[in-house]
Amino acid sequence: MSEEDHHFESKADAGASKTFPQQAGTVRKNGYIVIKGRPCKVVEVSTSKTGKHGHAKCHFVGIDIFTGKKVEDIVPSSHNCDIPHVNRTDYQLIDISEDGFVSLLTESGNTKDDLRLPTDDVLLTQIKTGFAEGKDLIVTVMSAMGEEQICALKDIGPK
Repeated sequence: MSEEDHHFESKADAGASKTFPQQAGTVRKNGYIVIKGRPCKVVEVSTSKTGKHGHAKCHFVGIDIFTGKKVEDIVPSSHNCDIPHVNRTDYQLIDISEDGFVSLLTESGNTKDDLRLPTDDVLLTQIKTGFAEGKDLIVTVMSAMGEEQICALKDIGPK
């Protein structure tokens, strides 16, 4: 045996997939779908009839859950399409740094310091004014496909 230490640079998580397959014909409105590599919330689904050569097609209109951009895709209804694993987690807001990052308290008592303030102006001003007034704020963080963003805010009263 050699005396060398082997170091592996691993960027992967524990093998958990960011998406799972689902038949296109079973995806419904208000569900989630991956369109053009982005996790989207489905706002409209229409299915065309089977044509001369077979497949019925599903036309999806989705809104990117992180950027808010509208995207569309057409998939044969019998084919599988990717569905993102979307999680929502609540954290207590501890601090807002000058460079636009927030410090959040997890349920286990640790801090999470790698999240930026949201780009949505309404939510951004609500967070900043609530924090400036010294209120206890709970932010909801949505995560999907390796991305995270603050998507909602709850006020649980003064500190």
